[in-house]
Amino acid sequence: MSQIIPLSKPDLSSLEESLVLEVLRSGRLSIGPMQERFEAQVASAAGCRHGVAVNSGTSGLHLALLALGIGPGDEVITTPFSFIASANCIAYVGARPVFVDICPKSLNMDPGAVEAAITSRTKAILAVETFGNPAHMDTYARIAARHELILVEDCCEALGATLGGRPAGSFGRVGVFGFYPNKQITTGEGGMIVTDDQRLADICRSLRNQGRPLGQAGAAAGSWLEHDRLGFNFRMDELSAAVGVGQMERFGEIVRRRREVAERYMHRLMGVSDLIVPTIEPNVEPSWFIFVVRLSTGYTDVERDRVIASLRRHDVGSAPYFPCIHLQPLYRNMYGYRSGMFPIAEAVSQRTIALPFYGSLSEREIQAVAHTLEVMIAREHLSR
Repeated sequence: MSQIIPLSKPDLSSLEESLVLEVLRSGRLSIGPMQERFEAQVASAAGCRHGVAVNSGTSGLHLALLALGIGPGDEVITTPFSFIASANCIAYVGARPVFVDICPKSLNMDPGAVEAAITSRTKAILAVETFGNPAHMDTYARIAARHELILVEDCCEALGATLGGRPAGSFGRVGVFGFYPNKQITTGEGGMIVTDDQRLADICRSLRNQGRPLGQAGAAAGSWLEHDRLGFNFRMDELSAAVGVGQMERFGEIVRRRREVAERYMHRLMGVSDLIVPTIEPNVEPSWFIFVVRLSTGYTDVERDRVIASLRRHDVGSAPYFPCIHLQPLYRNMYGYRSGMFPIAEAVSQRTIALPFYGSLSEREIQAVAHTLEVMIAREHLSR
């Protein structure tokens, strides 16, 4: 049966359509003014001087680590409770991902565990703002400064979030946003590196463009067929950038709608027995990437999966967010990680349920999702 209420849906308008047509009519489909415009918009939103558009958040993290000189023999501390790309990017450059457990409220890394994991081989901390929550990012920055480490901010899920009034993307030496269709804004596929470091931005610009040399202003220099470093084709095209420009011009409206949907879910679900809703600390303004609840302690992943299957049978999109990275076959085989190493992340992971979440979700649909979830949890509870 088709899912009448999907898990996610991009928020697109006639503005994005008109900007894409503008690019098509210009005849310039790559490395053009729309990309530069989009870079400036996102960098400004993150409180940073430089933006470097790329074809995905994953590519952005990969280039950032390369530009920072992280490589074989280095360790990078990160979270096991994330989409796998945040750890894969560490492995791409030959470094070792060192996982630490998470805080059960914020679902971000436990700052005490981060500090305890630092060794002589630690080069960086790669901190993920899980589900758009920037909690502890200032603490990670202080830990990094105290130990002379690099803080890489994986803010792929957090555009528009703030901690103490400071925007996501501004806490690390470098930050990376992602624009997949389920994110706050989308370019179809795409990402953005943000930083205040001119040299770092220029290296990333070169790396994304096949290693071509750059002039003093960050523009390509020399022959188109000249290359002075091993680079990649990680560029963002002008059509994608046009969609991004339109999304950023509507950004306030987009995040407001998503926040309203999250608030309605919170109000409706906070009294549901056996269900835990997101915890938001007073100095945190999250940017709602997705709305994830979890079953209370004692429920198993098998029971959670039955609830998800029941939701889907009743035309409500849902999914488990996230399976722990260290328990993925790749990471078990490569690094010897095993069950029980990060008990909080594992306990949270086995009980999470992502609900349909997008700005155009109606009150009727929110109530239908909440009612269906409540019934399925009650049914599961009775069958225990």
